[in-house]
Amino acid sequence: MLLSFDGSNGEEPFAGLTLAPSGLLYGTTERGGANGAGTVFQITPDGLLTTLHSFDVTDGLNPLAGVVQAFNGMLYGTTKLGGANDQGAVFQIGLDGALTTLHSFKGIGRYLTEPAGLVQSTDGILYGTTLGIGAYGHGSVYTITPDGTFAILYSFDGADGAGPLSALIQGSDGNLYGTTGGGGTHDFGTVFRISPAGALTTLHNFNGLDGATPQGALTEGSDGNFYGTAPAGGAKGYGTVFQITPSGVLTTLHAFDNTDGANPFGGLVQGTDGNFYGTTYRDGPGGQGTVFRLSVGLGPFVRAIPGFGAPGSTVKILGSNLTDANNVTFNGAAAAFTISSANLITATIPAGATTGQIHVSLPDGTVSSNAPFRVVP
Repeated sequence: MLLSFDGSNGEEPFAGLTLAPSGLLYGTTERGGANGAGTVFQITPDGLLTTLHSFDVTDGLNPLAGVVQAFNGMLYGTTKLGGANDQGAVFQIGLDGALTTLHSFKGIGRYLTEPAGLVQSTDGILYGTTLGIGAYGHGSVYTITPDGTFAILYSFDGADGAGPLSALIQGSDGNLYGTTGGGGTHDFGTVFRISPAGALTTLHNFNGLDGATPQGALTEGSDGNFYGTAPAGGAKGYGTVFQITPSGVLTTLHAFDNTDGANPFGGLVQGTDGNFYGTTYRDGPGGQGTVFRLSVGLGPFVRAIPGFGAPGSTVKILGSNLTDANNVTFNGAAAAFTISSANLITATIPAGATTGQIHVSLPDGTVSSNAPFRVVP
């Protein structure tokens, strides 16, 4: 254990952490801190915690989602409540702790805003979802620029989905993908695609037998398909793991039967070994939830953290069996690198590098990144 929160430095950290290029980790606590309204914190890999900001209701309350580091180096996040209308806010915070409230939500019902986390697209704009505001009260997709220009991009009307609980992801095709926890043809939720211009396509309507009420974010696999979980429904009623193609063909990969776990609320992560990993909320042999691995036959790859950077800066490249790596390129441009361990390479983004795949040459072949690396100014 690296750290135990005691209330004064935060309590109830609900979301995951964000790894910065510096190697430091950043996160939020839903409650606690100097004002009891939650915090944004920094923690070193050996457990040294710094509270960057304690919310005070006027600038936000209860940050359920984590923070994302944008191209400009600033952190961005959301709060469930607080702000000018006590319905949540979008905030920007520097690594020195200086916080700016960029937008205060105003919607239908005090507890219906509940914004999910943010994602920054290749165009530099931040995208997010809300649970219950929008033109029809069924939730929305919104955009906000790093300097705070806010707009509703799309409002769900129930027939096309309702209550998007999870963060969006940007696919390799440039579109954004997400899920709704309700609405759709059968009122069990949907998987959708939305373009940066706001054109929404419902890719799948869950019917209960193939899952219900998805709440975790999707993951784009190294094969270009999307993978996710539904915490209810399926053959046994305990939730599913599914694959969906960019065109909307859904395949149920696994239906939980409570002996192997039940209710996978969170999303999946693809390990650099090609397998997918996730958790179930309850049941399993011990009765209190499980951690599972799912193989669909995909091979190993490398992953850059962060997934963007400027020439001359360094990034971490995660993978498997990297000890004998002899060449690293960023979209064809050779990079200087050091091998830190069998699972980690530290590379310097070369001058002249452009957005594209990272390739690591090994004695038995070349391993590529699972997503294009974004070269930014």
